[in-house]
Amino acid sequence: MVGGGLVALGVGGLPAIGRRPNIFGVTSREREAEQPHMNAVLGRVDPESGPPTVLPLRHFVVGLGFLLLGGVVSLLGPSGVRVGRSSVAAVHLLVAGGVCLTILGAMTQFVPVWSGVQLYSRRLTRLQLPLVASGLLGVAGSLLLVEPTWLPVAGVVALLGFWTFVANVALTLRRARPWDVTERHFALALVAFTLVPTFGVLLGLSSARPGLVSVPYVALRATHATVAVFGAVLLTVAGALAQLAPMFTQCGDHPVDRHLQRIEEATLPAGVVLLAGGRLLSVSVVARLGAVAVVAGVSAVALLLGRRLWGARVAPSPMLRRYAVGAVALLLWAGTTPPAWLADPLSSRATVGHPAVGGFLLAVAVGFVVVGTLYHVVPFLVWVEEYSDRLGLSDVPAVDDLYDDRLARLDLLATGSGASLVGLGVPAATQAGGLLVLVGLVIVTANLLGVLRAHAATGLAGVVFPRWARRRTRRDTDSRSADSEG
Repeated sequence: MVGGGLVALGVGGLPAIGRRPNIFGVTSREREAEQPHMNAVLGRVDPESGPPTVLPLRHFVVGLGFLLLGGVVSLLGPSGVRVGRSSVAAVHLLVAGGVCLTILGAMTQFVPVWSGVQLYSRRLTRLQLPLVASGLLGVAGSLLLVEPTWLPVAGVVALLGFWTFVANVALTLRRARPWDVTERHFALALVAFTLVPTFGVLLGLSSARPGLVSVPYVALRATHATVAVFGAVLLTVAGALAQLAPMFTQCGDHPVDRHLQRIEEATLPAGVVLLAGGRLLSVSVVARLGAVAVVAGVSAVALLLGRRLWGARVAPSPMLRRYAVGAVALLLWAGTTPPAWLADPLSSRATVGHPAVGGFLLAVAVGFVVVGTLYHVVPFLVWVEEYSDRLGLSDVPAVDDLYDDRLARLDLLATGSGASLVGLGVPAATQAGGLLVLVGLVIVTANLLGVLRAHAATGLAGVVFPRWARRRTRRDTDSRSADSEG
């Protein structure tokens, strides 16, 4: 099957040609013009580089489940329902669960083909998901039930899953030389993914047995959040956007792009180290230097993404619309954060930016970028698996035919208007906005799972429980053996 190794097809919407893909995903309007070219490209792809597409798809399905669960838990507080530490539990479900599980699936699929090397181990890929998912559910459950003794145990399970992912991708990246900008970002993000669960376990031990960990709890918590948000998540997003933004927009290069990329690469990683180190050691001067560097790096990412979108030569798509929201949110975050961080970078209220809007703006930026990317990742992986071998031989649907564009517009309206209401900061508006965002996430999930249900040969059940499902025969499709995970 062609789909096994098409990282760039799934994440970038592009077949991989050597080290630099340059063919864009097929749309309904472009299908006939692209078919001969796509046939030539697909014939040159090594299908064995990455894992079977069912593995990243399973990560995405579970990640969507975490997003929905996190959305429900996040509404408990604004609705007046007091259940343990629900706000902290919601953050873990949304960020560590929804966002990070999506990153785990995408990076495991993206790195091998983009780097032109074999994935180190498919077995490790199968192992990381249940460990991370069960560990994070345990963490969230212990926070909701206020059972601190469970925290370090659940944290260790999640740590083993994250470390499994780090080892697998690191050993894969080790085979690729020289690294480009995306690979360098991913390598640094892997370091963050190693540290984040370590700090999490230490926080759990500190909660279960106060005094056991010598580092102050507040400093450890701030360091944990800093490395997670700005190291693991934003470094991954910045590295991916360095390739995905020009691919999807087909925007030509401009001299300013190189300068912005250099600024970002020189400031964001160093800023994360300084900001996290300064907070861990409670040294405000070091943390302040890191804060300035992080703001500069995030600003460069936002400006680079915005320029690509402004110069886009393609019609708007669900992905590009959400990328535009993400770019605006990052710019607003970079504009509102400096006063708070320069005044007191160690403040617990300003851990992720301005006390009033920092966390909200980052959530909007990351959330819209992740959901936008999923709108191409999921349909394209399914398209590659089920239809790519018939391209040019018979009539096949295009990638954007697999999902419902009306639902995509509806969920964008719901999440966008909901986020705007939450941003007002008024309790009644926050509750109504949060409910709208949750409705939008439900529509997103239904739309993307509908792609699997209607077009994946084994259906949605075959993605989640592959050994229990039978491959169904498609009309006008030859019988093919199921994609093995081995």
